[in-house]
Amino acid sequence: MNISVVIPLLNEAESLKELHHWIATVMQSNGFLYEIIFIDDGSTDGSWELISALKLKFPEVKGIKFLNNFGKSQALHAGFAMAQGNVIITMDADLQDNPEEIPELYKMITVENYDLVSGWKKKRYDSKIAKNLPSKLFNYAARRTSGVQLNDFNCGLKAYKKQVIKTVEVTGEMHRYIPVLAKNAGFTKIGEKVVLHQARKYGTTKFGAERFVRGFLDLITIWFLSSFAKRPMHLFGAWGAIMLFVGFGFALYLGIDKLFINTTGRLITERPQFYISLTAMILGTQLFLAGFLGELTLRSKKSQKDYIIEQVIE
Repeated sequence: MNISVVIPLLNEAESLKELHHWIATVMQSNGFLYEIIFIDDGSTDGSWELISALKLKFPEVKGIKFLNNFGKSQALHAGFAMAQGNVIITMDADLQDNPEEIPELYKMITVENYDLVSGWKKKRYDSKIAKNLPSKLFNYAARRTSGVQLNDFNCGLKAYKKQVIKTVEVTGEMHRYIPVLAKNAGFTKIGEKVVLHQARKYGTTKFGAERFVRGFLDLITIWFLSSFAKRPMHLFGAWGAIMLFVGFGFALYLGIDKLFINTTGRLITERPQFYISLTAMILGTQLFLAGFLGELTLRSKKSQKDYIIEQVIE
């Protein structure tokens, strides 16, 4: 199979038939063998019934229905697990991503040998104040923090080699950072393509301004994970050593001062340096323990899904 198209969705019943027809037209005109995987992330508007109806008419359609709304990252995780194509295309279900970009994305993966190609909505039809400006700030921060030079981390239209999506674990709210996760896993040939952005035709966006707050928090998480996920002791141990050094330094100073210099002065426990020393040594010990626990957790962790699949159609 050439291509798997993975489409997470939430309450997009109005657009599903049109989106399927558009994708099928592009695929058939280019002679691709393909599958379309719809992941219904807890819709309440009849989206799953439409997916089931499409399956009855079109064998390339597959579907996954979540019991509740678990989030886009979880939907992508489930879709990636089902995907069988050599190239995986992700796109949103709201008709704002253009399926006619698929052949060129496929070429960049198969001919130009990119591991991952991310779409760049250079010209957007969203509100400049509500989405464009926060998006620019977010993408700037993501580039500086991750080292991945993409202009649009949030674009849902992306193409991947099969090996990438079978290797990278997409959990939490990390769907924005799949390129960063891929880079950390060793897939370094990451490209970008300017893609057409369509104005929303039906319904309203499912993402509010809070997604940027979550995005920046996730950015801090991904920075930590990319730097120290495999070696937590390097962070906690380093700071623990610094704090213990400070604590023992003050303790040594107090001991020498009391034994040989100010032998008749104030008690050690009456001097502020004593409490600085005690606090520093306690913090240093706690940081070391955090590092050890992190190492133990890393070595004993087991992968687990944080979503529940209610129904599957293949």
